[in-house]
Amino acid sequence: MRKVITLLSAATAIAAIAVLGGAAAVGVEPGADGLDDRSVLSDTGQGTLAWSSCEDPATPTLQCAMLDVPVDYSEPRGRKIRIKVNRLPATAPKDKRQGPILLNPGGPGNSGLWMPAFISGQIPADVASTYDWIGFDPRGTNGSEPHVVCDPDYFDAERPDYQVDQGTAKAWLKKAAGYASDCAADWSWLLPHMTTVDNARDMDSIRRALGEPKINFYGGSWGTSLGSTYGQLFPSRVRRMVLDSIVGPTTTWYEHNKLQDKEHQRRFEAFTAWTAKADSVYHLGTDPADIQRAYDQVEAALRTDPLDAAPAVGKIGPAEFEDTFYGGGYNFLRWPRMATVLSAYVTQHDTRPLAIAYNRYAAPGADDGSFPAYNAVQCTENAWPRDWEYWKKDQAEVDAVAPFYTYNNMWYNAACMFWPYEGNRAGRLKITGKGLPPVLLFQSTEDGATPYEGGLAMRDALPSAKLVVQDGGSFHEILFHGNACLDDTFTAYLRDGSLPGGKGRIAKTCAPGAEPAPVFVTPPPAAKSLTGAASSPDAAPLSPTDPEAVRGVLR
Repeated sequence: MRKVITLLSAATAIAAIAVLGGAAAVGVEPGADGLDDRSVLSDTGQGTLAWSSCEDPATPTLQCAMLDVPVDYSEPRGRKIRIKVNRLPATAPKDKRQGPILLNPGGPGNSGLWMPAFISGQIPADVASTYDWIGFDPRGTNGSEPHVVCDPDYFDAERPDYQVDQGTAKAWLKKAAGYASDCAADWSWLLPHMTTVDNARDMDSIRRALGEPKINFYGGSWGTSLGSTYGQLFPSRVRRMVLDSIVGPTTTWYEHNKLQDKEHQRRFEAFTAWTAKADSVYHLGTDPADIQRAYDQVEAALRTDPLDAAPAVGKIGPAEFEDTFYGGGYNFLRWPRMATVLSAYVTQHDTRPLAIAYNRYAAPGADDGSFPAYNAVQCTENAWPRDWEYWKKDQAEVDAVAPFYTYNNMWYNAACMFWPYEGNRAGRLKITGKGLPPVLLFQSTEDGATPYEGGLAMRDALPSAKLVVQDGGSFHEILFHGNACLDDTFTAYLRDGSLPGGKGRIAKTCAPGAEPAPVFVTPPPAAKSLTGAASSPDAAPLSPTDPEAVRGVLR
């Protein structure tokens, strides 16, 4: 367990933060507990899986179970938590079956329970039927028990403006410090045990409970870090592994977020250029600078006149507005609605498209969702700077070249300044690929969440891997969007282990999909809810399988 440090209270955060001086912390190196691949025959203290129907009318054969696992794998007989697992069983003849394929969409902390039905439906039935498709909720999240909630109201609108020139830094520092304090108050027994290594050990507990000698794995976004960590800990337990939209294995989380800022700037500039070409549809101008001015105009207006967020609670201010737009860097199918928001607001004084887009893309759920798990992974696996003066100077330099997303992303991660468990100075588990079978990697060159450099770095770390690059592609998690070049490569690997034959760093290159057609997304008629409030049927939050959804978001 990592050493606990004194946590700054929200009340003293502003006064005390300068003296923290970015002190680095010494923690236990992940994987240094001796529980490596040689322990595969020992009992780790996991329970059994008692399958029953999930009662899912859309997928009647889907089965659910809960699995007991130790909080701390160095104490397998100690306190237990429960992991929620589901399974879509193989239907092929027994001699054709290829074992379980565990699935993770990223996050960190996002649910994987939707994945068995969805991904198995994206490939030919003769291949899908040979696998047991296994989804699970990572420890401490979603349907796993306990579900960690630090502050259920943390994301409620309207939140302070992200932009530091608006004088909100003290409010955000207090908010971030308070969140870290709330997490420590109730969850100090679990938070140090919610790292990627802990989740990888949970995957091996699932394997043991299934009674299987090996697993297959598909992971996207943070799921690529989870998969590669599992492969490093248990290489002989891996049969096949697919990593899609890759977190670089060597960069720190703090530096990774700065890379994201720069990639999101490029994606926003791609959006403004696309919108400018469609002036006949959106009437915002023919120069990308015109679109930037429209964006700035709407954000400035919301500073003085925030919008009712109904059916979500609260108001849409500048922070909520930015959150509505950043997802376009992950999925360009959102661009028509984003451009409609600007056009309607600027040219028609119509706020309905903004309210609808916010509810679809950015409105918070019932609590803080996977945010505790996100922080437990990112804040703990590396040492973070703990001096606000360092952050302020460093982030200002990034903002100078990437103003679209930098401060949004900075405040999202600010709890790591105050996190009660020291980050590991040695960094994340080193990935070498030793003993792994060939791994199949997928990466687009324009990914805003997991930049292209991460895919190349993972390929370098796994010498036997094959990297498939979508040159010019920008989806985050590039499989299952209808690109035959990508999806057929995935299918061939799952069918019989076939890999692209290309040599060198990049084994295969696929073309990107076409950008969306520019259309004005006319708001549908509002309907009366049970409370009598008007709401659009188009304003419901997206499911992970919606074409506009962002799967496995790693902010």
